[in-house]
Amino acid sequence: MHRLKALVESPRFEQVIVAIIIVNAITLGLETMPAVMRDYGALITAFDHAILAVFVVELALKLGVYRFDFFRSPWRIFDLTVVGIALIPSAGAFAVLRALRILRVLRLVSVVPSLRRVIGGLLNALPGMGSILLLLGLFFYVFSVMATKLFGERFPEWFGSIAASAYTLFQVMTLESWSMGIVRPVMEVFPWAWAFFIPFILCTTFTVLNLFIGVVVSAMQKEHEEEAATDRATLHDDQAAILQEITLLREEVRALGARRDSL
Repeated sequence: MHRLKALVESPRFEQVIVAIIIVNAITLGLETMPAVMRDYGALITAFDHAILAVFVVELALKLGVYRFDFFRSPWRIFDLTVVGIALIPSAGAFAVLRALRILRVLRLVSVVPSLRRVIGGLLNALPGMGSILLLLGLFFYVFSVMATKLFGERFPEWFGSIAASAYTLFQVMTLESWSMGIVRPVMEVFPWAWAFFIPFILCTTFTVLNLFIGVVVSAMQKEHEEEAATDRATLHDDQAAILQEITLLREEVRALGARRDSL
């Protein structure tokens, strides 16, 4: 069991799994090419099944090693879910699940430590992002009501209801064809409309969205600092153990010297 655990946790084992995931991502992409599937469809399908079998064996080994502790790791549960989806027959009512096989590529997130740190930083940023989302939603509601009242009668397709106004303002916030596509046509009827849209863009695109970036960067920096602190603590413990062993060796050498002198 100890050898099996050492195998599962070895860097080389993880490197092999990463390589298989990358190869699997390539084969799943090839399945979208009709010409390739026409010539090599059977081979690609068999290769995909073989890769899935490797993933199943990997999870079985980890279940055998960790047993109930297997389910204490969110990343291992994520791997089990992704591979489990791939095992569901993709026929009949479950045909849509065939497209979800590409989720196996997301296993890279659970295998590569740097990607795990990024996801950990994003998860730590969720509480702060919730407050910003609430603020953004408040802005959207206020400006959607105003836009519906101001422009809804002349531009019902864009601002005929609060929902339509919110969707239009979302397009404006993303700066996708906001000027020539929306604002300038509105300004042809309401020349003062710039006084509505420019403050909206300043409040959302250049303020609130930058707050998102700030929260995420802060959370990821905190995640990095915590990991660095853990590494420093581990290094300090190792150094303390080495110093203790050196001290014991010195005492043994002194004791041997004193015994030799007494003889």
